[in-house]
Amino acid sequence: MITVYGFSPSGNCHKVRLALEQLEREYRWVEVRSDDGSTRTPEFLAKNPNGKVPIIELDDGRILAESNAILWWLAEGTTLLPDDAWQRAQALGWMFFEQYSHEPCIAVARFICGWTPLDSPRRAELPVLREKGRAALAVMERHLQANDWFTGPSYGIADIALFAYTHVAGHGGIGLAEFPAIVGWLQRVTETPGFTPMAAPDAFAARRIAQST
Repeated sequence: MITVYGFSPSGNCHKVRLALEQLEREYRWVEVRSDDGSTRTPEFLAKNPNGKVPIIELDDGRILAESNAILWWLAEGTTLLPDDAWQRAQALGWMFFEQYSHEPCIAVARFICGWTPLDSPRRAELPVLREKGRAALAVMERHLQANDWFTGPSYGIADIALFAYTHVAGHGGIGLAEFPAIVGWLQRVTETPGFTPMAAPDAFAARRIAQST
């Protein structure tokens, strides 16, 4: 049994849930809010000293953190990860891109809009985050103009990694209308077997998002 500690509206956490659902793996979900200090308690820090979700814990006590590392471990030996070494490296490259060039802009803009006060000084960061987020989406758009997926020739974990925050980019004020290839790819992802939608932000965060975008 795999135990997942995660915050359901988090894209990084949803990556793990989506992969587990599509692989039809049995798991237990433990909700740990990352917006109220729950990941900074002594009990949680004993599991992940970095104080972040998601993490997975196995019955033998082993713990793995970092969403894309978890995806890679789950996908080994499955259709979500190609057998070909070159294609695997390409998938890994897109997963590094997601964490370095995509998530720090698109996910952070979403967080600021939904989980910080309307008068937070962090909102001054939004114009730059949105500009960088659009630049990352433009890179994805160019790839998708010639390719259906990011994990080699078929759907896999690089697509899961990039889907998580791309499909809610609008929550951070980054619209997708100018990226038709991305819009088509998002639709293809939702049509894959076992697809599970991400939990919506709670009503309070949703109101802030509406007021911020």
